[in-house]
Amino acid sequence: MDVKTINPILEAFTNILPQIGFQTVEKKGVSLAASPLQYQGILINIGVLGPLQGAILIGMDTASAKQFASKMMMGMGIEGLDISPPTLLIGNDGQVRLAVPNVIVVEFAVDNIKVMVYVGVYNK
Repeated sequence: MDVKTINPILEAFTNILPQIGFQTVEKKGVSLAASPLQYQGILINIGVLGPLQGAILIGMDTASAKQFASKMMMGMGIEGLDISPPTLLIGNDGQVRLAVPNVIVVEFAVDNIKVMVYVGVYNK
């Protein structure tokens, strides 16, 4: 995955949140993770089809998800891109395997709520 692929997704995430009532969206860090991903709490799985294919996962612990859920909706800004309705995954010590071997992990602080965005997409 190159930065030209990931940046529009992250820009959509950071631009949509203030429109639905969040005050601050700060990128805290970027890393690379191998699939399958380990998680605790909540993952929101958004399938991506079109010029990019794969998944975007938004993860947080259960307490954070309760704060976040009432305001959360996702939008994308890539022409021709369709997204699936979000799927909610809940669990402790869960695993999720994506169709790509490596996933970009971006940590955000959204109104001081720790939110992890996992980007596992590839060009069609």
